[in-house]
Amino acid sequence: MMRLVAHPATIPVGRVTLRVVNAGGLPHEVIVLPLPAGQAAGQRASGPDGRVPAAGSVGEASRTCGSDAGEGTAAGAAAWTTVTLRPGRYELLCNLPGHYAAGMYTELDVTR
Repeated sequence: MMRLVAHPATIPVGRVTLRVVNAGGLPHEVIVLPLPAGQAAGQRASGPDGRVPAAGSVGEASRTCGSDAGEGTAAGAAAWTTVTLRPGRYELLCNLPGHYAAGMYTELDVTR
């Protein structure tokens, strides 16, 4: 089983740097997607490639020891992305094949 945890799970609106630490043994990434009203984290449909559609992403941390998009964050390494978030609910998820279905997602709430 895999998991993704946000600390804190609620943050204020505005510009924020999301720092991701990969405490697992496999490469991972974190994609930031708005969460539609009435939908809980973990309810997106995965495609045949084991990934969820990432259209509408507002940020990605997947570069080992670097910012933004890359090839995945290596085990034991960190990555980050700086985004401006509006009020609402967001889903943080790993979109490497099969990771989302294995439980790598969590909700991040952004408040005024």
